[in-house]
Amino acid sequence: MRVLSGCGVYDGTEIHEASAILFHLSRKGAEVQMYAPDVLQMHVIDHTKGQPAEAESRNVLTESARIARGKITNLAKLTTQDHDAVIFPGGFGAAKNLSTFAVDGKDCKVHKEVERVLQEFHKAGKPIGLCCISPVLAAKVLPGAEVTVGHEAEEGGKWPYAGTAGAIKALGAKHCVKEVTEAHVDLKNKVVTTPAFMCETELHHIFEGIGAMVKNVLKLTGKYSGVS
Repeated sequence: MRVLSGCGVYDGTEIHEASAILFHLSRKGAEVQMYAPDVLQMHVIDHTKGQPAEAESRNVLTESARIARGKITNLAKLTTQDHDAVIFPGGFGAAKNLSTFAVDGKDCKVHKEVERVLQEFHKAGKPIGLCCISPVLAAKVLPGAEVTVGHEAEEGGKWPYAGTAGAIKALGAKHCVKEVTEAHVDLKNKVVTTPAFMCETELHHIFEGIGAMVKNVLKLTGKYSGVS
C-alpha cells in the first residue's frame, strides 16, 4: 500500500520515486493499492518556474490519481488489516500536504489520517517504508524511530537538504547517515528509509536506494519468497 501526496516534486509526490517504488514492488510480485488524503494542496507550483501559481488550487487526491492511473482511494478509508505494509514516496507534498514540515519544521503537525496510518501500522507491527523527505513523518509520529535522509552536511551541494537531519533529531528521532543507494532498517520499529532525491545524483542511484528500501519492507512482512 502506498500513500501519495499529489503529483509533482515541488507541491506533491516526486513522480520518479513513485514510479521506482511501483517498479520494485511489481518485480517482487507485491499487490499495490494507492491512497491519498482528500484535501487541498498547500499551494500549486508552476514547475517550469519553480514559483507558486497564484489563484490556483488543486486537490491532493485528484492530483495523485494521475500517478495511480485513476486507481486510488481516499486515505480515510484505509484499514491496516487489509495491508501488509505501507510506503510513503517523497516529494515536497509530504512536507506540505501530508504535514506542515515545509513551513513549521520541527514544530510541524502531521495530517490526522497520515498520523493514524503510521500509528496503526506501527502498533500492528507492520513495516513502514519512507524515502526522500517523507521520513520526517515517522520522526514526528513515532518518537525514537531511526531514519535516514542521507548525509548531515551539504558536501558542496551533493546533499542540498542535509539540514533536515538536524530537524529529525530535534523531533526526537535518531538520524542515521546512509548513502543514496542504501536503506536504513530500524528493526525495532519496522521503519525502512532511503535518501532518494535528498541527494543530487544520477537517477539509477535513486532507483537502487528505493529498491533496497522496498526489498527490506517486503522482507519485514515475512510474506514474500525470494526476498533476501
